[in-house]
Amino acid sequence: MKLLNRRLVFLGMAIGLVAGATLPAHAWEPTKPIEFVVPAGTGGGADQMARFLQGVVAKNNLSTQPIIVVNKAGGAGAEGFLDVKGDKGNPHKIVITLSNLFTTPLATGVPFNWRDLTPVSMLALDQFILWVHEDTAFKTTKDYLSAIKAQPDKAFKMGGTGSKQEDQIITMLMEKALGKKIIYIPLKGGGDVAVQLVGKHIDSTVNNPIEAESHWRAGTLRPLCVMDKERLPYKAKLTTTQSWNDVPTCAAAGLPVEYLMLRGIFMPPGVTPDQVKYYLDLFQKVRALPEWKDFMEKGAFKQTVMSGDAYVDWLGKNEQAHRVLMREAGFIAN
Repeated sequence: MKLLNRRLVFLGMAIGLVAGATLPAHAWEPTKPIEFVVPAGTGGGADQMARFLQGVVAKNNLSTQPIIVVNKAGGAGAEGFLDVKGDKGNPHKIVITLSNLFTTPLATGVPFNWRDLTPVSMLALDQFILWVHEDTAFKTTKDYLSAIKAQPDKAFKMGGTGSKQEDQIITMLMEKALGKKIIYIPLKGGGDVAVQLVGKHIDSTVNNPIEAESHWRAGTLRPLCVMDKERLPYKAKLTTTQSWNDVPTCAAAGLPVEYLMLRGIFMPPGVTPDQVKYYLDLFQKVRALPEWKDFMEKGAFKQTVMSGDAYVDWLGKNEQAHRVLMREAGFIAN
């Protein structure tokens, strides 16, 4: 009888092992390619992060299905947001968001709100840096501010991505701090903005670090200050003499402007908790890779990660903060 019991126990263990071997790693996994929507143009910060994620997931075999990046920038990103909103229950679609998550519906009146989507995770926060051409006489923020103050209104041209979005909001905050008007030139995306400054068609930009980093390395652009409370923590030299950490804060340099931008992931409405968890686990694996660490340092990101209730709470507060900023600037659609 004891021998029979042992055989039954071993048989049960064997069946359990076989069954366990056939179970998927997650309660849900994708069964077809994942569409990764970028509600912005090519070459900008959101596009670069999405394409980095696409490549690193494939390289490290983190997903059984490929990620396909699709840019849907029309209407200041409304095209992408409405596409994801309208694809209810589709777990094979994700979207990377920037602050146009808040600004686009406020500025255009398009029928969209971030609550129409399913929040997944904040991957990081992106910085803004005041950039000028290396050949300019503005060696410091003080030089730049003194020149603007000495010139008539609208003598300086600031290039930025789109209208009534982050870059123009920051330009408005700079005008308020300086008491001077600046010409704002709306361009297609962060990559185009950097190229226009390289070509000296504009006087300055407030590009994200990753959008201008290669031009800084090449010796054509110069960072004057970063729009955050603290200096960037990255001390590896990007040029022969400077690291991100060597760039002063704008406030310390005499320009009291601070602004951070979301780099977050959302899914369509109506997806299940198991489907959300798949992507949470996927991006957690990405963040554990050395490639992610290198990408964060290259782009000088603020490494703040959130999900769940904390993420939702952050989104609500930042939506309200943007509503105040946009109302002050006169950017809200009637």
